[in-house]
Amino acid sequence: MKIRDMLFADCEEVAMLEKECFSIPWSKTSLENEFNFGYASFLVAEEEEKIIGYVGIHNICGVGDITNIAVLPQFRRQKVAEKLLDELVGREKKDGAESITLEVREGNIPAIGLYKKFGFEKVGMRKDYYPDENAILMTLTLNKD
Repeated sequence: MKIRDMLFADCEEVAMLEKECFSIPWSKTSLENEFNFGYASFLVAEEEEKIIGYVGIHNICGVGDITNIAVLPQFRRQKVAEKLLDELVGREKKDGAESITLEVREGNIPAIGLYKKFGFEKVGMRKDYYPDENAILMTLTLNKD
């Protein structure tokens, strides 16, 4: 498996991955629009030139906000998300980010466990964030001085 920067040409394949992973997926157009923002970046995980997962982040003034992390169902529990998150956190630290935040469905126990493993802490709740569920707000503090 290889982790690399997402390219504009990957938007269609990532949009298909979104459809397979989420009930309210990002469209190809939404993903393409992200490339117009200087503060958005994405990483993809590839296996034999097929995108099997991705993670996106917005970094504004040293604070990162993870937009999405997704892995195709047949590749879950193979540390794909962990490797994506590890690369993302490493890059954010290197770039001097102060923290990274994210929202996660309160019922997504595997994801919550992964984020806790990386040191993310629950800092709040967003009621009705998703159409059918609350979100837990989690933050990872970086570059503590």
